[in-house]
Amino acid sequence: MQGSANLNLMIKAARRAGKSLVKDFREVENLQVSTKGPGDFVSKADREAERIIKEDLMGARPTYGWLGEETGGTDGQDPTRRWIVDPLDGTTNFLHGMPHWAISIALEHKGEIVSAVVFDAAKDEMFWAEKGSGAWMNDRRLRVSGRRHLHEAVFATGVPFGAKKTLPAMLGDLARLMPACAGVRRWGAASLDLAYVAAGRFDGYWERELQAWDIAAGLLLVKEAGGMVAPIREGYDILEKGALLCANDPLFEPLKKIIRDE
Repeated sequence: MQGSANLNLMIKAARRAGKSLVKDFREVENLQVSTKGPGDFVSKADREAERIIKEDLMGARPTYGWLGEETGGTDGQDPTRRWIVDPLDGTTNFLHGMPHWAISIALEHKGEIVSAVVFDAAKDEMFWAEKGSGAWMNDRRLRVSGRRHLHEAVFATGVPFGAKKTLPAMLGDLARLMPACAGVRRWGAASLDLAYVAAGRFDGYWERELQAWDIAAGLLLVKEAGGMVAPIREGYDILEKGALLCANDPLFEPLKKIIRDE
């Protein structure tokens, strides 16, 4: 993999945290039958993964800011750069022994995502991108799908844990979209949904009530793979509001007409 020093640092941190999570993931099935249950164990695995990533990234770049799901946000001496990290996206899948979860790491520079890593450690798929250099999965260049018609397209979506405010809008979206397309998937890991759009596995994706760490890396993957990204409500900042849609060029406007801000 050829990339900047920061990207290589991100990939190294993701691999080290991924090794820890894969080891813990193998223990989850045994814990399903324990009296204590696996919840506490998974919380510890999540925190340990973030500790590893933070140790690697902040150890090498101590002046950068930080925003992590587990440890929150801190300003850095360098106000122009910030790491945005989800150490375990797809926690519920992990908890239930389903191998669909990922590590998401993004680097923000002056309010713009410039480097991104989404690591599916269970499948050893490393999705990565840098602004202006394309999107990749391991050593393969990624492009969004070439499908042009809704009736042949498969889309992804999600309902974040505890989401109630936007559930009626989501159900309305599904009622309008599902009769018009080939299918909708809800797999429970926003970073991987976006990575799969970049890889052409999904033709588009939309979701509401997300956090910046859920989507920061995935957004750059989609853009660098040739996809189109927009907030569900015009003029809103995607990372701040956490409501977005994306697709390839031919499907973007048809999807946008169906996914309404309600």
